[in-house]
Amino acid sequence: MPNLSLATNAVDSLAALALLAALLMVITKRMDNAVRILSFQALALAATAGAVGYFTGNRHMYLVALLTVAVKAVAIPYFTFYIIDRIGVTREVERYLSTKTSLVVAVGLVVLAYYVVEPSIVPSTLLTKNCLPVSVAMILIGLFLMISRKKALTQMMGIIVMENGLFLAAVATTYGMPLVVELGIFFDLFVGVLIMGILSFRINQTFDSINTDRLQKLKG
Repeated sequence: MPNLSLATNAVDSLAALALLAALLMVITKRMDNAVRILSFQALALAATAGAVGYFTGNRHMYLVALLTVAVKAVAIPYFTFYIIDRIGVTREVERYLSTKTSLVVAVGLVVLAYYVVEPSIVPSTLLTKNCLPVSVAMILIGLFLMISRKKALTQMMGIIVMENGLFLAAVATTYGMPLVVELGIFFDLFVGVLIMGILSFRINQTFDSINTDRLQKLKG
C-alpha cells in the first residue's frame, strides 16, 4: 500500500466533497440544481471508491466506482430531469424551514455525527478512518432533507443522499461490500427511483400537484 498518510488525505478530501454536496443540497433553491449537486456527490463517491481500490489493491472497487457513475451520476439524474420536465412542476424547492435555519440544522447534524462517532473506534491503520463520521453526517442530512421538503421528488433526493451515506460507510468500514451485494444495492436503488418517479407522475396527473403538504389535506 502507498504511504498511509497520503492515501488517507486523498480519501478524506473526496469524502469531504461528498459532504459538501450534501450541505449544498440543503441550501439550494432550485430543483434542477439539486439534481446536479446529487450527480456531483455521486462522482465524489465514485472517486472515493476508486481511490480506495487503488490504495488497497481491491480491484472490484473500480467496478463499483464505474457503477456509481453510471447509475447515480448519470441514469438517476437523467430520469429525474425527465420526470421534472414531464410533470412540469415548478423548479423552486419548497421547504418547511428557511434556508438559514436549514443550514444551521444541517451543520448541527454534522457536529453531532462527529461527536457521536468517535474516531477512536476505528483502527488507526484504516485509511478511511475519518470517513465514518462523514457518512453518518450524510445519513442524518438525507433524513433531514426527507422531512423538511414538501415535494415528493426532493424527498426522494433525500433518500438517495441517505443511501450515499450508507455507501460511504460501507467503503469506510470494510473497503467495500462483496460485489454481488453492491450490484443488488445499485439495482434496488435504481428500481426504487423509477417507482418513485412513476408514482410522482401519477400523483401529479390525479391531483395536479406533488406537494405532500397539500396532499395531506386529502386525509379523511
